[in-house]
Amino acid sequence: MIKLQHVSKTFRVGKNKIEALKDVSLEVNKGEIFGVIGFSGAGKSTLIRCVNLLERPTSGEVFVDGHDVLKLKKKALRQMRRKIGMIFQGYNLLETANVYDNVATPLKLEGVPNEEIKARTEKYLEIVGLTDRKSAYPSQLSGGQKQRVAIARALAHEPEVLLSDEATSALDPNTTDAILELLLRVNKELGITIFLITHELNVIQRICDRVAVMENGRIVEQGSVVDVFTRPQQPMTKRFISTESKFQIPSTVKDDLLKSGRLVKLTFLGESSKDPILATLAKQYDVLPSIIAGGIDQLKNQSVGKLLVHLKGDKTQVEIAVGFLHDQDVLVEEVKD
Repeated sequence: MIKLQHVSKTFRVGKNKIEALKDVSLEVNKGEIFGVIGFSGAGKSTLIRCVNLLERPTSGEVFVDGHDVLKLKKKALRQMRRKIGMIFQGYNLLETANVYDNVATPLKLEGVPNEEIKARTEKYLEIVGLTDRKSAYPSQLSGGQKQRVAIARALAHEPEVLLSDEATSALDPNTTDAILELLLRVNKELGITIFLITHELNVIQRICDRVAVMENGRIVEQGSVVDVFTRPQQPMTKRFISTESKFQIPSTVKDDLLKSGRLVKLTFLGESSKDPILATLAKQYDVLPSIIAGGIDQLKNQSVGKLLVHLKGDKTQVEIAVGFLHDQDVLVEEVKD
């Protein structure tokens, strides 16, 4: 549905050049939710704005639904943009218009017939759960409600693709969860492909099928959410995940644990998450496992269990026990000094 090939973007600020994107290539499949994550300044916003040419790439190719958008004439580009909805962190609502008119006005400007405008506006306000607020003004709405209006406005154009530029960054955790559930519904029930950027790990984990990790204008790693965040390959990805880790413990505690055994991070996927593996390990080997920290991450289609475990016992037995964990398809990462 979206294909970027060797896309670069350079900005000129006075005599200086800023390379916001450097040879970026990725592909978003029809019907999936694809996320791009990275710290501030990584180039995420520039990247997503290149899809609908709010920013024109300096070089490279951009395809949407098989069309090379960089080669489209003005009229064809306008028609293509109607297939691409976009929501922003700042909502971009008309403060002097009520909820109904915020959704309906862009349709009027496109020349959509009045009956169709009414039908679409009411349909998508119902989908986002704001039918009872259609006469309210933005100043009377919460942040989550404003974002729902923005989503309804984008959906009213009945796009094939929805771009989300940090759409939940200004929201509290509970409201973020509600918006993510709404985006999941939009993707599943309406079949709309969603391409989003974020710096929030939980957004990627909750709703995305695949993810790309950006650093300094480049994509350093990409793949399925499960693979990237349970088997990170690049230092940047590992660093990003560690900032969200449940396993931050005081250095003095870690030092004491390392003196008396091995400290390992265990990740349980699929069938391994259902079995009492640590209990089995304690019974079969002369090793005492102690859980130091842990939790469960809910991905879009799968739960991932993570534990920080101290293994105390004879070195040989501990080594055998670690081998047993590997055999049970448990991902094992040793924590060192």
